[in-house]
Amino acid sequence: MAFARIARTGLRRTGGTFGSCSCEGDVLLCEGTNRRSPLPSLQNAKAGRDFTYISSIRKFNRMSMQSRGIRVTPQYQSATAERIVEESESEYDEPMYPGLEATQPGEKPRIVVLGTGWAACRFMKGLDTRIYDVVCISPRNHMVFTPLLASTCVGTLEFRSVAEPVNRIQSALATSPNSYFYMASCFGIDTDKHEVYCETVSNGGLPHDPYQFKVAYDKLVIAAGAEPLTFGIKGVKEHAFFLREVNHAQEIRKKLLLNLMLSENPGISEAEKKRLLHCVVIGGGPTGVEFSGELSDFIKRDVQDRYTHVKDYVKVTLIEASEILSSFDVGLRQYATNHLTKSGVSLMRGVVKEVHPKKIVLSDETNVPCGLLVWSTGVGPSQFVKSLDLPKAPGGRPVLPALAQVAERQGKFLVKLLSKIGKKDGGKAFSAKDIPLGDPFVYKHLGSMASVGRYKALVDLRQSKDAKGVSLAGFVSWLIWRSAYLTRVVSWRNRFYVAVNWATTLVFGRDISRIG
Repeated sequence: MAFARIARTGLRRTGGTFGSCSCEGDVLLCEGTNRRSPLPSLQNAKAGRDFTYISSIRKFNRMSMQSRGIRVTPQYQSATAERIVEESESEYDEPMYPGLEATQPGEKPRIVVLGTGWAACRFMKGLDTRIYDVVCISPRNHMVFTPLLASTCVGTLEFRSVAEPVNRIQSALATSPNSYFYMASCFGIDTDKHEVYCETVSNGGLPHDPYQFKVAYDKLVIAAGAEPLTFGIKGVKEHAFFLREVNHAQEIRKKLLLNLMLSENPGISEAEKKRLLHCVVIGGGPTGVEFSGELSDFIKRDVQDRYTHVKDYVKVTLIEASEILSSFDVGLRQYATNHLTKSGVSLMRGVVKEVHPKKIVLSDETNVPCGLLVWSTGVGPSQFVKSLDLPKAPGGRPVLPALAQVAERQGKFLVKLLSKIGKKDGGKAFSAKDIPLGDPFVYKHLGSMASVGRYKALVDLRQSKDAKGVSLAGFVSWLIWRSAYLTRVVSWRNRFYVAVNWATTLVFGRDISRIG
């Protein structure tokens, strides 16, 4: 997702909106509504001699947000810092953080970007660093090309093929003297002081652990992404694997290959072999369907040749509450259902009630033993985003783009807007008062694609679910799917990696080595 905030930029209007972006007063929100949502400030706490907020800013967002968002670790426990909060005799005493101070006259304005997802990286890629300095803060130093992530779980692609370092996306982060990438998590924002408060991702080798610092900004882009939806179901976080990060794909691959090798050991019962080699995928969206297709290909082509003793025990089950690929054309959904069934994927309707280490329980009390459980039921706002006072959707959740292409388009729109503001000397705080914002952001859907395995894919070029348009399925669609994603991979370096990986897999099959 892309929430973009321009704090105290002087965009002082009575509440103009532009598409799914809005501005009011000092705040610009991408994918929001026309409502100003300022965060509480240290100044307000200080004026009332109430220092509880200073303490709470370190407690801001303790919950883990490791999935494509800003992850936060527990608050800093320094006794000195606590005394500043609790025992200060001066109303001007505040916690002291090292970091980047506010930009000075004559220096370029500084944009701080939180996150390295689709919106953040598209924004940084298009940013004119002759106008702005940029500071990127994220616990992840790369962008993940998520449409091809499922292919890495079974060895069709190598992991590095879908990971693009951020300093290759925006070279100023590595070369410009006033632009930086900080591997850290944001745990607090002070919009009155134009500062974000961060905590480093560290292994304990720094002077303080956790080590905290601040960064002052002229413009702030919050693109902290989302995290998987678990719907509060018991056991999901403990026992299921998600598929949103490279490390998720690595863990899935390790677990899959480990189960294959363990099942060949002597003394393993028939029932235990069936459980170990039963792979269950929850969620019938594009990610779940593509992973099921890749897994089916891996079993048909590689497992049956190299694990002949247990090949008949391997099974893939896709569980969905309603219909798979519900946003696609009806004909395409039926094609995908038939193709997956022929490929050996069992389709099952059901709602998960709870997850156990070796089985899942459905709402009708059906027990489904499994050795690998992959959870792919969509995404929601991270705890960091939910804790911010931002405009909400009708259901009470912060407004989020449903697709990566929406977030990417928002990043592209925002960088054009800020470039225009910067060229008119509005980059500094309080300096964009009279600059027009231009036309509103409008998202235009260009279509959807999904691979279903065995050189088959779906291409749905309708602009909406109920609109008419071109829908294709089969081998030609698979060629379109591969060509489209190959051209969208961020760098020529990774395009070369992807093309070579595809060719290697076609000729020699997938690598089944388990490393780590």
